[in-house]
Amino acid sequence: MIKETSIPLFDMLMCLSNAMDLVSPVLVDHHKRVAYISASIAAEFGLSKEEQNNLLLAGMLHDSGALSLKERLEVLRFDLEGSYRHMELGYRLLKNFEPFSKVATLVRFHHVPWDKGRGSMFMGEQVPLGSHILHLADRASVLIETEKPVLTQVAGIYERIQEKSGSAFVPEFVEAFQSLATKEYFWLDAVSPSINSVLARRARLMAMDLDLDGLLSLAKLFGQIIDFRSPFTATHSNGVAATAEVLAKFMGLSERECRMMKIAGDLHDLGKLAVPVEFLEKMEKLTEDEFAVVKSHAFYTYRILETISDLDIINVWCSFHHERLDGKGYPFHYKGQDLSLGSRIIAVADVFTAITEDRPYRKGMSNDQAVQVLQQMVKDLALDANVVSALMAHYDEVNAVREVAQSAVAKEFQIFEQ
Repeated sequence: MIKETSIPLFDMLMCLSNAMDLVSPVLVDHHKRVAYISASIAAEFGLSKEEQNNLLLAGMLHDSGALSLKERLEVLRFDLEGSYRHMELGYRLLKNFEPFSKVATLVRFHHVPWDKGRGSMFMGEQVPLGSHILHLADRASVLIETEKPVLTQVAGIYERIQEKSGSAFVPEFVEAFQSLATKEYFWLDAVSPSINSVLARRARLMAMDLDLDGLLSLAKLFGQIIDFRSPFTATHSNGVAATAEVLAKFMGLSERECRMMKIAGDLHDLGKLAVPVEFLEKMEKLTEDEFAVVKSHAFYTYRILETISDLDIINVWCSFHHERLDGKGYPFHYKGQDLSLGSRIIAVADVFTAITEDRPYRKGMSNDQAVQVLQQMVKDLALDANVVSALMAHYDEVNAVREVAQSAVAKEFQIFEQ
């Protein structure tokens, strides 16, 4: 019996933050530190609990629009100027998920300098004061050298922030930051290995649980954050989600299980956020080291999602999509008896979508070619024969569902890029 879904929104954000920071060791916990510093400044300044919570959320999502490793590393430079592209892309990704509507606006302007008050407007739009808090918190975070004792860095960090009071930062927020900077606990919490618990305590007052519909909407957002990093992958997760959902129906799963399968499709490549987009877009053959990084993505999907016990079933379905019936898949090398029907469905949906979708460097396979590949993979004990048979029996319908789903998200990606 599958129990009703009730997933804390905060826990899902923690998963996304963990995934985004995996792309480089220097980025680990950056989103969380910005979330903590932002909410702390807001509290010190006397903003409401709602505003503090919005800034905590914004901190955890602020670089979701920095799509490449190069961009992620670039924004770590303290004196960064004019890096507005990732702000706008982050805003476009987040704004359509209703719980993030206010957060999206904060993210949209989080690198706008105060410029003696002129930064209250940007490109004809009013900049929320919260965006300026987020800006200060982000710049303070990048000044922390995590390999050194943080308390020995306090004076130097504050001095760098103070130098830009009035130009980059709102003076009143700098004063609030100064007050915090005198308290050792503030810095020790910011770099604590237990920062997850620190943020969870702060987030108690914004408790919001997601039912199945809410999780479906959030999973779609996650899929776009994963895929919109590159035109090579822009529609992939949506195609897998739609294909898996309809295959689950043909395999006799309940309506609820079919919707859960769609969520699994959207989340199956979450671990690819740990893979530099430069690898995904490389035209020539990957090096052995690069391919090893790419192969790690299913492992990271599993480890990231296993922190939420209510996602256990969905996690098993989506994280084993590169396992094979003969045990020669990866990363766990499970064999047929270890693989649930849901995992087998996602595996078929992933292969089917990958070989039939158009990529910038090639057209998708024809129906005959795709059937040949799938049948051969069944013979090789890579894919489940019953799931592939269900796909063959309803090939035109499954393919049409995939095409419609990918066409719809392709239009969203086109608007996103523009």
